[in-house]
Amino acid sequence: MRFSKYFKVFLLLTFLSFFLSCDDSESTKISAEAPRISVILVDAPGDFEEVNVEIVDVMIKMDNNNNDDDGWMSLEAESGTVNLLDFTGGFSKVLVDRFPVPEGELSQMRLVLGDGNTIVIKDENDEDETFDLKTPSGQQSGLKVKVNTQIEEGFAYDFILDFDVEKSVVIAGNSGNIILKPVLYASAEVNSGIIQGMVSPSDLPSMASVLVDDMGTPETEDDFVISAYTDDMGKFALWGVPEGTYDVVIAPKDETSGYDNTIVQDVSVTKGDITVIDETIVLSLKPASIKGTVSGLVGDITASVSLNDTNSTSVSTATDGAYSIENIAPGDYKVTFSAPGYITQEVDVTLLPEEEKVIDITLVAE
Repeated sequence: MRFSKYFKVFLLLTFLSFFLSCDDSESTKISAEAPRISVILVDAPGDFEEVNVEIVDVMIKMDNNNNDDDGWMSLEAESGTVNLLDFTGGFSKVLVDRFPVPEGELSQMRLVLGDGNTIVIKDENDEDETFDLKTPSGQQSGLKVKVNTQIEEGFAYDFILDFDVEKSVVIAGNSGNIILKPVLYASAEVNSGIIQGMVSPSDLPSMASVLVDDMGTPETEDDFVISAYTDDMGKFALWGVPEGTYDVVIAPKDETSGYDNTIVQDVSVTKGDITVIDETIVLSLKPASIKGTVSGLVGDITASVSLNDTNSTSVSTATDGAYSIENIAPGDYKVTFSAPGYITQEVDVTLLPEEEKVIDITLVAE
């Protein structure tokens, strides 16, 4: 979950840097105590079975923007190998929990990874296959970014690291090596909120996302997307969403599932708050259609084609007898063909998602 009151800093960093910001919210006063910081890892979606990353440490530099290796302070992060894809749908991994740090300017932060990184991908037989994730030598000392945030005595700060798996895994040319070039986003608990919701069917993996217009301009170069997969219960959480009003897009992960995208409009986010979409977001099956030609009519007579759907849809044929009914929810229907002076005919039809059913019929005079 991305948290309350968030400092609007979104930096997209590849290779030797990642996107971070700091927070002064959740700012719990700890009278006359050293400031404390937490670092929480979450995951942006990736279409793999597992992405296992070895976390070694998180380190910071206080009052020091030099690029040398001096002055780094360990936050004694919880080390070990984690599957980044476990941290979707509102789950997160606390790497550093309220660790005391000196007051002053937090200049830089570094995420240190080990070399025990692996990825699991389905092969052509739909079997899991594990590969090593190579780490470029330049990144082995850790991914660092300049933060330049003032840390004040008596406050707690939470840093949220969002690991973008899809962009971080690169298949290298002809070598076939799979390389880990981490891309992370970071946000802190200032000027942001959280959007939470639930999607049905819960057993259909789906992605929730919002488009953030970072600068409030017509240009799209500064826009970015915040997204998360649903968990096994259909829940999702979008973290670090800047204050504003958004359309939340829900899209099935499997485009061949037969389900269509759904948009929840005008979801308001207030800094420091969790916005919960109260009603379950129900995904609809992709619509079907019926078309065809009604023949046998004489003169200028046109036929009526009616469907016993919830809207009692009815269309008239064109002068050549052609008709079309679009955007029909998949299911079982009775289609009725009628015209003045002709015997009415009914056809039972079952429509599947995205099916275009052709029904041609000839009406007979009474």
